[in-house]
Parts: sequence; structure tokens; C-alpha cells
Amino acid sequence: MSEKFKAIILNQEGDNFSREVKEIEKNFLKHGDVTIKVEYSDLNFKDAMILKNGGRLVKEYPHIPGIDFSGEVLESENSKFKTGDKVILTGWRVGEIYYGGYSQIAKVNGDFLIKTPENLTNKQSMMLGTAGFTSLMASFAIQAREALLLGERVKDVLVTGATGGVGSIAVMILNKMGYDVTAVTGKDNQIDFLKSIGAKNVMNRGEFDKEPKLIDKGLWDGVVDTVGGKILANAIVQTKPNGIISVCGNTSSNELNTNVIPFMLRGIKVWGMDSASCSIKRREFIWKEASKLVDFNSLEKSIRSISLDELLIEFPKILKGEISGRVLIDMNK
Repeated sequence: MSEKFKAIILNQEGDNFSREVKEIEKNFLKHGDVTIKVEYSDLNFKDAMILKNGGRLVKEYPHIPGIDFSGEVLESENSKFKTGDKVILTGWRVGEIYYGGYSQIAKVNGDFLIKTPENLTNKQSMMLGTAGFTSLMASFAIQAREALLLGERVKDVLVTGATGGVGSIAVMILNKMGYDVTAVTGKDNQIDFLKSIGAKNVMNRGEFDKEPKLIDKGLWDGVVDTVGGKILANAIVQTKPNGIISVCGNTSSNELNTNVIPFMLRGIKVWGMDSASCSIKRREFIWKEASKLVDFNSLEKSIRSISLDELLIEFPKILKGEISGRVLIDMNK
């Protein structure tokens, strides 16, 4: 690859915010000790917020966004990595306070990277990205109920925001784990899709988007919630005794108005999923397990592959809830 390469550059001068694909040189990159030829990235809700106006997350401009990427090491000053290593990066505030993956070449702190497991390709890793990684974390949290309660089985699991990136992959993984998954969506035209990836039942989000009771009939051994707000509040009061709720999104609301009764009477646990800064050891375990729990042939049917230039047109759709499944950015496209 020549010294010049393409990247999305964000700029802000006063009230004027701009985004464009530009040709830049390696000396533009100012962070880190490992230089990577980026092969793939993806589109997450947070990426779209940053592309829109910085999302109150970017502190310095010009800036390269993109919170995820996978690729091959070109140069390394870090003893953990050498030229030719395949690597994955998600989280660590890359794409926010550090230059990110919407670039054909990236330079990052080697402590943020893991080597791509032998049973996974770089393309597959970004078919998952932060959304898929979060889905895996959330699903393992539901599975942990069995260990915490000394073998008491999980059976019924609810997934909210089920057509989104996190939700759809969670449906697939939880089904693979052997659970009966009920998917919640506001998109009636996606019912067949949700059943095709493993949902046993599909419910309309209108049944949850209402004021919750103090406590309701216990229906769920576990919940993966990607939306927050009233939907999460209703899921809490419908969770069975000793159930676990994995909280990993806020696409509906940051607010949560609930009460202590379900926690006191049923002993349920709410477990927040912090995928951005979990340990390297945990990351390595989760990425290694990905190929065992994700049917990539099925997943690929819901993946759209686009270029960096196309991303500037596509990203507003995720903010409007108009994207189902995942968007992959192919840096060679």
C-alpha cells in the first residue's frame, strides 16, 4: 500500500461540523505503537452518533471515527505483536478519543488489540464487531445463572430490540445455547427473519412500551435488553425469581423508572455489559468462543457490505431505526 490512504475525517469549526473521505498520509496518525492495515470495520449506533456531530464523545478535531476494526499488523513497536499478525480491536474509546478504524491504515496502542483466533476470520470478527461482542457478553451473563444457582436451568429468555445489531445476534447465540428465545420488535415485517435466526416467539414492542406494574407475572429466566426505558422496566417486573437481566443498550431511552419490589421479592440481578473496557483476558475468551456460538453462514445473509464512501450516506439510517442486522465496511471496496 502507498504512503497515502483513505480515511473518514471529521472536523468542527465553531458550529460547522463536517465529514468527508480524504486521502491522508501515515504521519497524520498520532496515537499508539502498532500500525495496522485495516481490512474491515462496521457500523454501530455509537459510530453513527459520532459521524452525525461527534456525539459529545469526540474532544479534538480533526478526527478519524470508527470504534471497531480488524486487520493485519504492518509495523509494531509493541513486543506482543509482529508484522503479519491478524488483529481485532473493539472499544477502549478508539474512534472517540483516539483515532479509529474508518481508515485504511490505523495506529493504536497494542494493549487495545487481541490476536484474531485461529477459528475466526477478520471478516467474521467485524460481522460481529462491538454489537456481536456485546451480544456474546450478554448471553454468557444469562448462561451464568446456571452456575450461580448450581445447575438450575435457564429456559425462557427475552431479547428486546431484537432486529438491531446486538439483539439479532443475541437471538442467534441464545438459541444456540439451547434456550427458548422470545424476540421483541416494533417491526412486524421482520417476524420471519427473527424466527429464521432462532426466535421461538416474537412479541410487538407495544406490549412492553407502557407504564409497568409494581410487579407482574414472572415469565423470563433471563433478559437481554438493548433499549432501556419502559421496555426494560416492564422486562424487570416480568422476570422470574433469580433471573438475570443483561443491560447493554439505550436506543429507546436512558431513563429507567422502576421499584425495588422485584429485586426484593424475586432476587433478580441486573448486570450491565461494559464491552468497551473489559479485560483482554475476557476478550480473548469471548472471541475464541464466537465461532462455536454464531452461525456465520446465516449471519451473512443479514449483513450488508459497503465502502467508506457509502458509509457517509448509510449511517443516518441506524439513528432512525431503519437498519436491521449488521453493516460491514470493506476497506478494499
